[in-house]
Amino acid sequence: MKIKKVVLAYSGGLDTSVIIPWLKDNYGCEVIAFAADIGQEEELRGLPAKARKTGAAKCLVLDLKREFAEEYLLPLLKSGAVYEGKYLLGTSIARPLIAKHQVAIARQEGADAVAHGCTGKGNDQVRFELTYQALAPDLRVIAPWRDPRWTIRSREDALRYAREKQVPVAQTLKKIYSRDRNLWHLSHEGGELEDPWQEPRAGVWTLTQAPEKAPARAAFITIGFHAGKPVHLNGVKQDLVRLIQRLNKLAGQHGVGRTDLVENRLVGMKSRGAYETPGGTVLVAALHELLSLVLDRETMHVRSQLALRYADLVYNGQWFTPLRESLDAFTNCALALATGEVRMKLYKGQALVAGRRSLHSLFSTALATFGEDDVYRQADATGFIALYGLPLKVKAWLNAKRKKARR
Repeated sequence: MKIKKVVLAYSGGLDTSVIIPWLKDNYGCEVIAFAADIGQEEELRGLPAKARKTGAAKCLVLDLKREFAEEYLLPLLKSGAVYEGKYLLGTSIARPLIAKHQVAIARQEGADAVAHGCTGKGNDQVRFELTYQALAPDLRVIAPWRDPRWTIRSREDALRYAREKQVPVAQTLKKIYSRDRNLWHLSHEGGELEDPWQEPRAGVWTLTQAPEKAPARAAFITIGFHAGKPVHLNGVKQDLVRLIQRLNKLAGQHGVGRTDLVENRLVGMKSRGAYETPGGTVLVAALHELLSLVLDRETMHVRSQLALRYADLVYNGQWFTPLRESLDAFTNCALALATGEVRMKLYKGQALVAGRRSLHSLFSTALATFGEDDVYRQADATGFIALYGLPLKVKAWLNAKRKKARR
């Protein structure tokens, strides 16, 4: 069936820029470019004009920052999800939102297909296409990097193709990093970063100051939470978008939020990326400190276990699933009393806790003190240890009995 109209997830970067003329040349279809404003800032400047100049019939840019913050970043933050111990999932969490609105525009414009610029080696192709399957299984999907007619095999090839088609792009062979930016983070891949032994050059980092060049005096900030949601910064109530933006600036000035990661991609290979998540790094650390006060031991431990599953779910593009909804239900219930304040110290690349307090704190000075107290009867620990260690004691008895019988 001939494709008449396609909606392309468009960033204005190298790959999606060359895909517009490629789609027209190879499918003879009308191309509508769609860009989601999720905090890229200056990267969106002039995007509609550039897309039309490249051959798109139109370019739609939607401001999705608030939805991104409230409906995607907040559940992610509350879940405690961190992929492989380091990655705060900045790119992963954005893809379902973009694909969701891409599908909506395809319906609105009467398109019969959607397209993306993800490579066949990456994770994003899965994240986009799982969302398409969940929300619009009838739409055709065009993935140029997996199309036999696609002859571009490297960024150098893409740059040559761009020159042939007179497509304006910012990348050059000297500055050839693949970057993805949004409200939560900025990722960097490619170039010398493809060598895990090579330290990222100073020019890679954009949002964060080098820790050794950060201010010599630490900055202290206070973040207020309500039911696990950040609601004020230094006593000033702010919406979540503005709060994250302010934290990005403050933490970035102190070199907080850099991650150099070799990760296991869903498709089976390892990749290396440099990530900057200044505000997110502070929020994740601050919320953890608040939960250490207000959650009981069992709930805290189960949340930590489920956070690993949530991280995999987000990384693998399984956002629109019953499992994610069920995990969110647990988190919202568990964090219902996560209201309080956390004081953080930003210094030379570190986000350190300086204090935490909550009306729902389970911390008891009377119980925890090393001084004399009348609350905790220390002799009670004797019976507890005896019962807790009973399986070990029984095993030791039986082993000794078997050894004696063999003699």
